[in-house]
Amino acid sequence: MQKRIKRVLSRARYAAMGAAIGAGIGGLVGRNAASTGGALGAIVGATIGEKRVTVDSFIDEVKEKRAERDEFAAEE
Repeated sequence: MQKRIKRVLSRARYAAMGAAIGAGIGGLVGRNAASTGGALGAIVGATIGEKRVTVDSFIDEVKEKRAERDEFAAEE
């Protein structure tokens, strides 16, 4: 459950940042472009947020396995 909450919050955070950046860039062109830029930025941000949490989780698992392996090797 904790992993799921972390993934959802990360996705929301990056989606909000992406929407703000996309709307800002689109706003330089026009009102409709700001709306479209915000929507596209949110999609890109959510995707980045999802991938970032997945990669961070994978790195943590590798570190744990490496620590267990080193601990086992030290016992021998």
